[in-house]
Amino acid sequence: MNLEENTTKDVTDLAEVEAPIGSDEIVKFKGKYTETVGRRKTSVARVRVYKNGNGFVMVNDQKLVNYFANDKVVVVRQPLKLTSHLRDLNISIITNGGGLKGQAEAIRHGIARALVEIEPEVKDSIKSKGWLTRDARRKERKKPGLKKARKAPQWSKR
Repeated sequence: MNLEENTTKDVTDLAEVEAPIGSDEIVKFKGKYTETVGRRKTSVARVRVYKNGNGFVMVNDQKLVNYFANDKVVVVRQPLKLTSHLRDLNISIITNGGGLKGQAEAIRHGIARALVEIEPEVKDSIKSKGWLTRDARRKERKKPGLKKARKAPQWSKR
């Protein structure tokens, strides 16, 4: 499967959602899902959004609040809060590359793309926030003769 394509699949070999919200157990999801990819710098997030859920978000087999600090949790939940889907979707995320901030923003990008695929009428509100645009900025490469990308050695006139 090409990761560039957004797909809807039916999976039946995963266990039911049984863990209560307060527990730290791994929660597996079952049923149809919409899969999208979000990217930011070198971070990639594969996001699966399950309809008719109850608000579970799993990142790399950990709960969202255990994987990220509170400021990153807010970033991840922004598209869900904007579209009022905080409590009715289950989300499973596999992310790698980059740092935690890049991963959180890649997840936000993937969730925003999935929400637009599920509910096309929310596209304008999500797009106006800039969450559908892939942020392609990267660290500039070091150039020969310089200390960093642009920092030159100290210059002396005499």
